Amino acid sequence: MKTTKQLLGAVSAFALVAMSSAPAMAEGTNAGATITNNVSVSFNVNGVSQNAQTASNSFTVDRRVNVNVNYIGPATSVAPGSDDQVVAFDVTNLSNDTVDLALASALTGGNPVNIGNFRIYRDLDGDRVLDAAEVTAGPITYLDEVAEDATVAVLVVSDIGLNAVNGNTFDVTLTANSHLAGTAGSLGAELVGTSGANTAGIDTVLFDGQGDTDAANDGAFSDTGRYTVAGAVVTLTKASRVVSDPVNGSTNPKAIPGATVEYCITVANASGAATATNVAVTDDLPVDVTYDAAFGIFVNGNATCTSGTPGGTFTVGAGPAGEDRVTGSLSDVAAGETRSLYFQVVID
Repeated sequence: MKTTKQLLGAVSAFALVAMSSAPAMAEGTNAGATITNNVSVSFNVNGVSQNAQTASNSFTVDRRVNVNVNYIGPATSVAPGSDDQVVAFDVTNLSNDTVDLALASALTGGNPVNIGNFRIYRDLDGDRVLDAAEVTAGPITYLDEVAEDATVAVLVVSDIGLNAVNGNTFDVTLTANSHLAGTAGSLGAELVGTSGANTAGIDTVLFDGQGDTDAANDGAFSDTGRYTVAGAVVTLTKASRVVSDPVNGSTNPKAIPGATVEYCITVANASGAATATNVAVTDDLPVDVTYDAAFGIFVNGNATCTSGTPGGTFTVGAGPAGEDRVTGSLSDVAAGETRSLYFQVVID
């Protein structure tokens, strides 16, 4: 299209028609281009050829404003408490002129308590990931001097609250609004449609469609991306059973001084939840019991506190009030899985 613009003054009317039949770019003939049509008429008088008469007409192509925003799915899976989470968009200038595009993001679905710190970055390498170079370049509020048919990759970034739970969704809408270009490094004036009759200059016609949160023919377009929270849904339980006592042995034992009691700690993760990792158990013992070192500590047992393997650590006086402490690490707890830690004490 730029080649056509440059050659208009040098081509014949026939050549101009031939060129206009070629496939056009999405934005059409550039705004500000002058389209000139020359016509001539030849005639004879008494069989004598006369001087041909010529006429010419020129008009200026007006600015047709159109912009598109396209969410690049699927939904971004996020964990509670995670920062700098990304939803990716493509922003395309479908106008027949270079424009600036003001950008704005907004939460349009989900609990605002559990998401915030929205920022917009230009995706410099187009990989849909927030990289160190993009963080260094810093957040943006507009796209500068976007050429006709140019597509710019954009990242909307936010922080997910720690209290978000598995299955929560957050809808984030990105809007691009067309502004006048021409001064690099500065957002131009918002483009509005030219009212009244066609003028000799470059008029503006808003040609955009209706986006998710904007109207048709308003110079803007919007699309919505989504975060889906994939959190672990962990349930912690602690149970005890009397193993034996000095009077009854292991037959119907009672919780009397000298009795052995087994503590069973289970960590369960709900079906469909994200895997719980780095699972660490800390148990500060009551002052009225003594840890049974002969039995030890077992980790990664099943839901009934059997089939565990020796592990964990007993530390004297490590609790906040000087209590003895039992600690242990469990392997990752996948969705629908239960792991346990168990040990025994003697009632003082």
